[in-house]
Amino acid sequence: MAFEVEHDWQASLATPKPSIGESAKTRLLLLLCFLWLSIGLIGHHPWKTDEPQTISAVKHLLEGGDWAIPSIAGISSLKYPPLYYLTAAGTAKLFSTWLPMHDAARLATGLWMALTLLMVGMTGREMWGVGEGRQTAFIFLGSVGLFFSAHILTPEVAGLAGYAMAFYGLALAQRRPWRAAPLIGGGIGIAFLSTGLLATEIILITAILLPLLFWNWRRKSYLTSLLTGLSLAIPLLAVWPLALWQRSPELLQTWLVSGRHLLDNDNLLYFANILSWYAWPALPLAAWSLWHYRNRLAQRPQFQLALTFFTVAIIMLGWGSESRDIMALPLILPLAVMGGAAVDQLRRGAATALNWFGIMLFGTLGFLLWLGWFAMMSGTPSRLAARMHKLSEAYVPSFEWMAFAVAVALTLIWGLTVFKAKRSNRGAVTDWAVGITMAWGLVMTLWLPWLDASKSYQGMFASMRAAMPKEHACVTSRNLGGAQRALLDYYTNIKSRRFETTQSLECDLYLVQDERKSKIGDPGPQWKLIWEGKRPSERHEYYRLYQYVAR
Repeated sequence: MAFEVEHDWQASLATPKPSIGESAKTRLLLLLCFLWLSIGLIGHHPWKTDEPQTISAVKHLLEGGDWAIPSIAGISSLKYPPLYYLTAAGTAKLFSTWLPMHDAARLATGLWMALTLLMVGMTGREMWGVGEGRQTAFIFLGSVGLFFSAHILTPEVAGLAGYAMAFYGLALAQRRPWRAAPLIGGGIGIAFLSTGLLATEIILITAILLPLLFWNWRRKSYLTSLLTGLSLAIPLLAVWPLALWQRSPELLQTWLVSGRHLLDNDNLLYFANILSWYAWPALPLAAWSLWHYRNRLAQRPQFQLALTFFTVAIIMLGWGSESRDIMALPLILPLAVMGGAAVDQLRRGAATALNWFGIMLFGTLGFLLWLGWFAMMSGTPSRLAARMHKLSEAYVPSFEWMAFAVAVALTLIWGLTVFKAKRSNRGAVTDWAVGITMAWGLVMTLWLPWLDASKSYQGMFASMRAAMPKEHACVTSRNLGGAQRALLDYYTNIKSRRFETTQSLECDLYLVQDERKSKIGDPGPQWKLIWEGKRPSERHEYYRLYQYVAR
């Protein structure tokens, strides 16, 4: 049994020689992970709200900017430490010959998520036994909350890798303390350097509470791994704050006090509410696992670790985080791990229901995605084609053989998996993971050009750039959102000066964002309107560019 307290938590962890069936399942896992990780990383422009700020910070680094002070559109931003920006800048530079900057930078997300999946699988194997790591990875990979979040330019994906590494280190600590120590220390360092103090606090509070609350964590091996891990983490925790202090003690002080507020009940409720869909199917599987082992939870270190981490994380997120879906990523980790214990314990009826729900859900979704693509390509059905055009007016239908071939292959893999495989508890989890991979793949192949035409700002800013005079001093912006300012910098190299900060029109060009024809921020007769526009199909954002003409 896993996590045996008396001597060796995983005394039976030795890996047997894999059978032909096990080898096939392992290959399926690797194939799914590769497809899930790689599809959607390239082929589209930065999409708001997270990607514009990140690509602007990456651009700042590639132009020789200071690594210790992330800058977005010319303004220092200390919302996140620089680790993710540095890795994204590294992949952007490495692949700059073959890919646009944003696509090459997004490859860093794939690397961080690959590390996360590895850590999740190893955690499942450590906690529940040989063969269970694959099921835990399937549950995690199949979580709805990762559908978009795990494939975009955002520091949270690197932070998630840090959480997963530290979690695996804590799970391993009592059995292999010297192997666990660098995992704990490295996880703390990665989480801190990616997303800041909140991630570090969640991991440390969890690690400290375990021996305080549960007697079976009060062991010399755990103390050894924790203290050694913390000593290894100290240099990682110190390197960026020291660099920031050397450049500007004021900036360091600003960063230390930023992002703190009193416990917000609404924020806590926000994260609790979104888990009902965000963490599916990990949440119901974790709930079943807790119910099945309800009489033995106090004696099971696996559940003590997962429940403590989850409780600390949701409270700390409610205290010190924004109410955004992507901030809930760490909550999926302990739920997926607990769900791994439920797979073999599910009643046959519950497993069958989960399996058929997944088949019906992803089968219907796949059909609708293919139908929408067919309508875009052929104009039939006409009403659906008209609706699709209205939602993305800039999209010009074009048949892409490579995307079509990948979409067909993904659909066939899903069909063969769900209709040829034997019905079993593990098959239900596998079918779900294959289904969500198929759905994600269809979105990122068949629908990607349509989505990008709707979401991209490149065409609009190119039009504005063409209308600007060749010679101008600077641009003042008003009501321009953070994502729009970042994309203005990325596409045009213009770092606008915010009117909200300066309270003056000191530049000879003036850019206003508002509702269509609202005339908010009209500068008066001394200014000439030289351009106005919006993204196709955009209903709210409207832009006007003025040039100062009175002398």
